[in-house]
Amino acid sequence: MKAVSLLWLIPVLPALGALVNGCFGAIWEKKDLKKIVTAVALISTGVSLFIGLWNILYLSGIDWQNPAGLPANVTADPDHHALSLHFAEWLPVGDFTTAMGADGHFDVEWLFVLDPLSAVMLFVVGFVGFLIHIYSVGYMAHEEGYARYFSYLNLFMAMMLTLVLGGNYLVMFIGWEGVGLCSYLLIGFFYRKDWCADAGKKAFITNRIGDMGFAAGLMLVLWWFGTLDIAAVNAAAVTGQFPGWVLTAIGILLFAGATGKSAQIPLYVWLPDAMAGPTPVSALIHAATMVTSGVYLVARSNGIYSMSPTALMVVAGVGCLTALFAASIGLVQNDIKKVLAYSTVSQLGYMFLGVGVGAYAAGIFHLYTHAFFKGLLFLGSGSVIHAMSGEQDIRKMGRLWKKLPHTAKTFLVGCIAIAGVPLFSGFFSKDEILWKAFGSADGVGAFPPVYAKILWIVGVTAALMTAFYMFRLFYLTFLGSDRVSEEAKHHLHESPKSMTGVLWVLAVGAAVGGYVGLPHCVTQWKIFSFGKMWEGWLDSILYHPMVHDAAHHAAEHAGHHAEHDYSTEWWAMGVSVLAAAIGIIVASRWYVKERDIPSKTAARTPGLYRTMVNKYYVDELYGSIFIRPFVQMSRIASEIDKWIVDGTVNVVAYSNELFGMLLRFFQTGYIRNYGLFFLLGVLVLLFFFL
Repeated sequence: MKAVSLLWLIPVLPALGALVNGCFGAIWEKKDLKKIVTAVALISTGVSLFIGLWNILYLSGIDWQNPAGLPANVTADPDHHALSLHFAEWLPVGDFTTAMGADGHFDVEWLFVLDPLSAVMLFVVGFVGFLIHIYSVGYMAHEEGYARYFSYLNLFMAMMLTLVLGGNYLVMFIGWEGVGLCSYLLIGFFYRKDWCADAGKKAFITNRIGDMGFAAGLMLVLWWFGTLDIAAVNAAAVTGQFPGWVLTAIGILLFAGATGKSAQIPLYVWLPDAMAGPTPVSALIHAATMVTSGVYLVARSNGIYSMSPTALMVVAGVGCLTALFAASIGLVQNDIKKVLAYSTVSQLGYMFLGVGVGAYAAGIFHLYTHAFFKGLLFLGSGSVIHAMSGEQDIRKMGRLWKKLPHTAKTFLVGCIAIAGVPLFSGFFSKDEILWKAFGSADGVGAFPPVYAKILWIVGVTAALMTAFYMFRLFYLTFLGSDRVSEEAKHHLHESPKSMTGVLWVLAVGAAVGGYVGLPHCVTQWKIFSFGKMWEGWLDSILYHPMVHDAAHHAAEHAGHHAEHDYSTEWWAMGVSVLAAAIGIIVASRWYVKERDIPSKTAARTPGLYRTMVNKYYVDELYGSIFIRPFVQMSRIASEIDKWIVDGTVNVVAYSNELFGMLLRFFQTGYIRNYGLFFLLGVLVLLFFFL
């Protein structure tokens, strides 16, 4: 049996695990049979991961010159190294005429696509998701709702895998909405705590705002392209036959959905509050899977974006601004998970900067490396919180290195990787994005030179901030003075092997995961040619424009030339390394050698410090502009409904009741009374007529 024939099982198995634990898990939990719940959750996701890896190996071994021997329900696209599994018919609506006057056919099927891009996402979601399931066994062992937790976690995996395998936008949208629902359930897992339930609702509602844009974009796609098949839409977009404003509108609307899921300005506000969920949930949703789905959407729709420089400028600009904005907030946060949350928002901004300058492979590369080091950092923070009996304030930590040696060492690896220190995974992906941003004036979008330089400068500044706040976090947590309370010290202990083992696996990925995509200036030497693997793997997913004007030809030629301008790449790399070094050195001085500097700096600029600590008062601003007026309008509408709508209905009802009560007095049951009423009626009629 061909591996691709089992592609549909990858999302179905975790869904079955969720169903089984959802139906029977509570019973097993009451009977102290948690091992069965654990087995169902791990086996379903483990087998799903195995099938996913099998499919990736199968894809890598195909001879695309002659892709023979495929099952009857599988079609191949050699140009883009894609296999499509036509699983089942879903919505056979019929034919219609598109806005271009062409014949459209709205016939949606359950179509799963395996290509280099979905393969990367399969690995990231499946591998990191499975590790987080293992970690959760130890972390959630003593929590109430163990079976419910794993049921939600499995369902989330099923929806995320549906999203990345979906071959048409509607199947993708099912997974997209599914992960939104699961995030609500997981973030609000401790629903008895109001702030946790509120965080879940905030995430759900904020995502729905972005999803309105996504849905509107899909309507435009169907109206203009006549299909929701992603490959067909990309192939049609690059022909140049569609108006530029249409592609720009579609690109911006799809990106609106991405800003919700991937927490970009202005819809980023849900992600920091989402730390209310269990820490493994933070690692799964906010490091490796759900929040990266927006980046995946843009890369998957590269045919549309490559034909709309305006849409690319919006994506790159918003991503760049978000990276800087969130990094500045992360500089002063004191909750260990909040620092990582704003770091995630910032790193997602980097990913959008990458895909926004047309460097789709670089953006996905950072998505891949980020899954390792940010998953490691979140799970490391969970290990610290577990050891500290729930304490999350880094001001109440310090000198935990000796008490938590495995957690501390792996956490340091994660900090080094995300800071962009050379030879660790984050350096390779972040450097690639910054270099592509620097040369974006000659790239796909042909940005104005000034805009390209601004993107690069802001990106480098955000990189410096990232190195600073991550090592600030490390020093305050594991080094420096001992600020741990006596009660917490009494319970302080290293996490179990089920947790620390996962940390070491992710630490290895954070250290060496980037070597599949070495810088171009390095891969020119034969000994490092293996570093071309990443771009070579993802190059086939790109849809290149078929119609160019002279300017686009010039930009393409210049971009090709820039790829071989190794001196520029070495120079840009040196600047990014210098930025990381400055951030680490300043953090070392402020939080190890001269620890009074931060308090003095805050005292000198109290207004700025207070503003940053309070996250620029964005939540308060949204509350004043949107939430409170909406609540007030709802109250007014409630009063109108109560006194006018309900009042009108109630008056009619009470009038009928009163009339009935009056008539009841005449219904005595005595014939003599009815005879009297009859006589009186006749006399009244005689009076009127005579």
